Amino acid sequence: MFIKAICFTTLLAVAAAQYGHGYGEAHSSQHFIKHDGHPEVVHGHHGHHDYHTHPHYQFDYKVEDHHTGDIKSQHEDRDGDVVKGVYSLHQPDGSERTVHYHGDHHTGFHADVKFGTHHIVPHHHHY
Repeated sequence: MFIKAICFTTLLAVAAAQYGHGYGEAHSSQHFIKHDGHPEVVHGHHGHHDYHTHPHYQFDYKVEDHHTGDIKSQHEDRDGDVVKGVYSLHQPDGSERTVHYHGDHHTGFHADVKFGTHHIVPHHHHY
């Protein structure tokens, strides 16, 4: 069984080295900050108490893999019942979709979608 595990691990390492050779690196990142306040007691029934905090957070992430074409990012900020954000992604046809959105208890969810195009330069590999 040990020999099978070594062979499988070696096969994966060779495949990963061949797959990534000559294509550059892929990058990703993420960030999350939570700013919730102190819990407030919300009175329940029969001596039971519930707790509520004011939700407040920010997060963002980014993926950039030019080999697979997986390029996307998002940033979002929530303060109470108000959420605002933007996300962007490169679509298979070469266009970039960017969505700015916001939502709250009073007006609901709204999104503004825009498409942009990029000049695509074909990249040929010789094997």
